[in-house]
Amino acid sequence: MVWIPVTNTDEQEMLKVIGVSSIDSFFEDIPPSLRLKSWNIPEGLSEIEAYQRLDSLSKKNRVDGISFVGGGFYDHYIPAVVDYLSQRGEFSTAYTPYQPESAQGTLQAIYEYQTALCRLTDMEVANASLYDGGTALFEAVMLAVRVTGRRKVRIIPGINPIYEQMLYTHTANLDLELEYGKNPEDCACVIGATPDFFGNIHDFTDIARNCHEAKALMIIHFYPIALGLMKTPGEMGADIAVGEGQCLGLPLGFGGPYLGLFTTRKEYIRKMPGRICAMTVDKQGKRGFVLTLQAREQHIRREKAMSNVCSNQALCALRALIYLCEVGKKGLIEIAQDCYSKTEYLKKKLTEFVSVINSKPTFNEFVVRLPIPAEQVVQKIKQSGVFPGIPLKSLLEHCKQQIPSKDMDGNRYGDIGDLLIAVTEKRTQKELDLLVELIRANIS
Repeated sequence: MVWIPVTNTDEQEMLKVIGVSSIDSFFEDIPPSLRLKSWNIPEGLSEIEAYQRLDSLSKKNRVDGISFVGGGFYDHYIPAVVDYLSQRGEFSTAYTPYQPESAQGTLQAIYEYQTALCRLTDMEVANASLYDGGTALFEAVMLAVRVTGRRKVRIIPGINPIYEQMLYTHTANLDLELEYGKNPEDCACVIGATPDFFGNIHDFTDIARNCHEAKALMIIHFYPIALGLMKTPGEMGADIAVGEGQCLGLPLGFGGPYLGLFTTRKEYIRKMPGRICAMTVDKQGKRGFVLTLQAREQHIRREKAMSNVCSNQALCALRALIYLCEVGKKGLIEIAQDCYSKTEYLKKKLTEFVSVINSKPTFNEFVVRLPIPAEQVVQKIKQSGVFPGIPLKSLLEHCKQQIPSKDMDGNRYGDIGDLLIAVTEKRTQKELDLLVELIRANIS
């Protein structure tokens, strides 16, 4: 793409049209103290110079490190077929699905994605995806509020603090009361995560049953890979199940683009945000796919809209679909078992000289308490090309809300020495042993 700037003549003509004599007079209503002192825009570059500059900047990124960083986004292996198929022009430049006669391929992919997600979670309906896991959680809360007419939301401690911050932000101007606990009385919903942010595995079956008795909804935030071993949200009795789909074939990339997973029960389908793709037949009886139940304000009266922040991530959803089709049911189980067994191996090795805080079984992630500040250990170890995890104290302190630094069983986190470590199927035993030795060497 080539950008052609305006000429001085163009600039003067535009100023004349809007009735000002100069650029300075155009900005005179803005107090000088609030104006930019400098745009800091360098001189233009030729195409080859621009490529060389961008290449030089890209080489500053560390892409060859060994990552034990998690916190909601994980370094999973992505089969080559995911990139190959999703980058084909038929998908990467696909026409809008609003006109089905021009977009049958994209619409079928969305339909198959919805089907795969329902089978993965044991839920009845799924939408065409949302922005990310945090957005999906907020939308789940709003669905529960619409269904029950109640304004109180209870959060079981252990939700990703980033998502909790998003919840507080999105509901700041709404008449909603967010509090912590698992008692469903007089509330719209109870939110729980399994595995939770600290890696603990929970079974919410009893809490879901209590929710139904109290006419409240149970929202479960799940980790898709973990469903290869754990009970599904549907088996636990969830009314709404949401999650982050990054682990399903999406690379780590400075926070996105990622994928919000959203499923619920059929009785709530007309209260669900976003849009749904359905299968039908045309006049000749041939199978076709169309968007249906589009509950966005672009499609229906604004006051009837379910949400205005629910655009789907079609290309990211396609990658998730290709990933699930490629690994299959058996493959997903094997990946989950690999993650679990490697995590347990690392936990056992580390407990020889540091404490593991988690009292329950964990999946993929756990917290160790180091005798010195975790931030200090991370800074030392990453010089070796190994990223050992997330220092919890600094992360929790960055959250503006008073988010509890504990899980639903009362285990407390956030000590200055607490380090959140994540293990995926990509980590080898050699890498696990290396991390153990690096931590041992840097805490003495």
